[in-house]
Amino acid sequence: MSLRIGDDAPDFTAETTEGPIRFHEWIGDSWAILFSHPKDFTPVCTTELGYMARLKPEFDKRNTKVLGLSIDPVGDHKKWAQDIEETQGYAPNFPIIGDRDLKVAQAYDMIHPNATAKVEGRTAADNATIRSVFIIGPDKKIKLILTYPMSTGRNFDEVLRVLDSLQLTAKHKVATPVNWKAGQDVIIVPAVSDAEAKQKYPDGWKAPKPYLRIVPQPK
Repeated sequence: MSLRIGDDAPDFTAETTEGPIRFHEWIGDSWAILFSHPKDFTPVCTTELGYMARLKPEFDKRNTKVLGLSIDPVGDHKKWAQDIEETQGYAPNFPIIGDRDLKVAQAYDMIHPNATAKVEGRTAADNATIRSVFIIGPDKKIKLILTYPMSTGRNFDEVLRVLDSLQLTAKHKVATPVNWKAGQDVIIVPAVSDAEAKQKYPDGWKAPKPYLRIVPQPK
């Protein structure tokens, strides 16, 4: 069954580079980023893991945990980390799941459910669809799903931007317009009545159309 935004994030247990975890328990009251890789020692993913390690303090500020996944044993991940640090300047500073049996990839609908979980001889091309990013909320619901081709490095600055937007919506009942960046004006969501909006925004709002109510980003 395909996963959609708003679905419960499948729970699982897994071995990682920082020891065993149960996913929902590991998330706790935080937000979480789960991002997957089709194979260790692949070029695009090497750049991604290094950049995510550099960006991780920004996720920490937002009460968001980072979790990687790759279709290889944990021991290979640790060897790969040395290459990542050497070439990117940052080693992974977050756990990475060893998903050699494809259990998590299949639970998250990243690969055909009947894919054979062979280890020896399995290539990145066999796992090409395992290039996804999930944002998961403290309620353990999926908030975002992105899947990239193997040849295109992911934009983790964009993932951070979406996280900021999601957290604003969760706290203040606002949405963010096209190309929004943190600090810019936001939109009062349609579910908030004008009467309720007046209580929260006593100075009012700009409304070029009744359904488009624009206010400064709440603190």
